[in-house]
Amino acid sequence: MKRILLTCEYDGTSYVGWQRQNNGLAVQQVLEETLSDVCGDTIQITGASRTDAGVHALGQRFHFDTSCSIPPEKFPFVLNTKLPGDIRIQAGREVPPAFHARFLSCGKKYTYRFINQPHASALWRLRSLHVPVTLDLSLMQEAADTLCGKHDFSAFQASGGTAKTTIRQIDFCKLDRDGSLITLEIHGNAFLYNMVRIIAGTLIEIGHHKLSPQAFERAFATLNRLELGPTAPPQGLELTDVEYPEEAFLFPEHLRWHTET
Repeated sequence: MKRILLTCEYDGTSYVGWQRQNNGLAVQQVLEETLSDVCGDTIQITGASRTDAGVHALGQRFHFDTSCSIPPEKFPFVLNTKLPGDIRIQAGREVPPAFHARFLSCGKKYTYRFINQPHASALWRLRSLHVPVTLDLSLMQEAADTLCGKHDFSAFQASGGTAKTTIRQIDFCKLDRDGSLITLEIHGNAFLYNMVRIIAGTLIEIGHHKLSPQAFERAFATLNRLELGPTAPPQGLELTDVEYPEEAFLFPEHLRWHTET
């Protein structure tokens, strides 16, 4: 038995989210059924992040255990011949038995995209949020800068969140405009339920001059969700990358032979 880590890219438009649910088709279900087919055994996977319905991923990670003979680096080639076109495996590797895709993550990067022009985009309609009124990018960046550092993000969590602690470290939060496309990139050690979408929705309000650039600082001080803007829709959000410390990939000495032969 070996533990495999795969990197997955998907368009979340047609799915009820990453996690299996009773109300529709989830990315996890498609992957588990495809893996079970190619491995000849029942496979259960554990993802790094539980993205919501309509949210996309460029660098989702998940692990599973299997005794099948497919080399880890060959899983992308095998699976991509059977998966639907909106799900693709981009990389595979063997990891130590104690590796955990969710609990050992030390950093994540999310991207949220806005189309800021009078009329909606046909090509970007499923990958961005259309904002017809011109946004003040300088005010938005001023506010985004206040997110950096370690804070209590209690006010940035939607109801239903199950995190044991609401303290998070944000390393950077930056906005960039390329024509009508505004891209928000945010990197931190971990994120609360709907945290990035709440940040995106608040930045829109700041860009419209409906909230001040000090809105995030007030939310840190009061821990009050009402200090912030609405939760932005899911289609603009992308899980861009999941990171792990190097030691998470180190095998115990008595297992090292397995990866060298």
